[in-house]
Amino acid sequence: MKAIVVTEPGGPEKLELHDVPAPSLKENEVLIEVKATALNRADLLQRRGVYPPPKGESEILGLECAGIVRELGKGASAVKPGDRVMALLPGGGYAEQVAIPDRMAIPIPDNLSFEEAAAIPEAFLTAREALFSLGQLDPSGVVLIHAAAGGVGSAAVQLARHHGARVIATTGSPTKAQRVSELGAHVTVNYKSEDFAEAVRRETQGKGVDLVLDFIGGAYWDKHAACLATAGRVVVIGVMGGATATVNLALLLMKRQQILGLVMRSRPVADKIVITQRFIRESLHLFAEQRLLPVIDSVMPLAEAAQAHARMEANANVGKIVLSVTSD
Repeated sequence: MKAIVVTEPGGPEKLELHDVPAPSLKENEVLIEVKATALNRADLLQRRGVYPPPKGESEILGLECAGIVRELGKGASAVKPGDRVMALLPGGGYAEQVAIPDRMAIPIPDNLSFEEAAAIPEAFLTAREALFSLGQLDPSGVVLIHAAAGGVGSAAVQLARHHGARVIATTGSPTKAQRVSELGAHVTVNYKSEDFAEAVRRETQGKGVDLVLDFIGGAYWDKHAACLATAGRVVVIGVMGGATATVNLALLLMKRQQILGLVMRSRPVADKIVITQRFIRESLHLFAEQRLLPVIDSVMPLAEAAQAHARMEANANVGKIVLSVTSD
């Protein structure tokens, strides 16, 4: 099968389309013919050689896919050949075929294309976990969402707004702010020209936000401490601004605040199945009803993965960059 291979750690130019062995099926797994996949920041880190896949998983990039079930392994019964499905992956999405546990397969609503479906799993499952499982966001709560024009951020804006919460979102340009507002953000803040902590204090009359979705890490901790409400929570999803911070533990104790970490890729399969099945029960129907929307920046052929990586590294995308893998 064809797949994108990292020839050596480095820039986007190190991505090449090669022939590689097809995956073999294990018990309770199904073989997916991949129609589309999507980029994630973790793909860029893995390409540079600083974020290897979990032990025993594919070294091929790609943390989500959409496609057609082509074969069932022994014991697999959750789906059948011919089903259109999407899935969260530990790796392997930039390829024509991938094997997944059968209960990780998410049915694709009839109204969605494969490209649209490929933009859903990593973004919306991560956002759901951050907002609700860890963040415990109430419908009456206020949430600050960074990188709101990205994949997880744009999903979180929609989910939080649908939940009833008030959404304050940061972006880096007026164009991105407009799109994020269209998705449901009540307030947008251009972090390049405005202090988001000041904006939070203004918009909450000094109370602060109940939840922060943090993709930045260390560089923002002081501001997060300043704009977090009593009993507020910060869910750290990424560390683009540094992995270390000095935390005033006395203030943390006094205000009963929490710092929580979220990672999806290295979670045990059993955890991912629980997360997937919860998403199917509670959120999947919202796509069929068009109350949630996959946000697609652009669609490129698999062979143009290097150009896709360069676009993400330039922070030019609004929503997901999708790679079309195999044609119908």
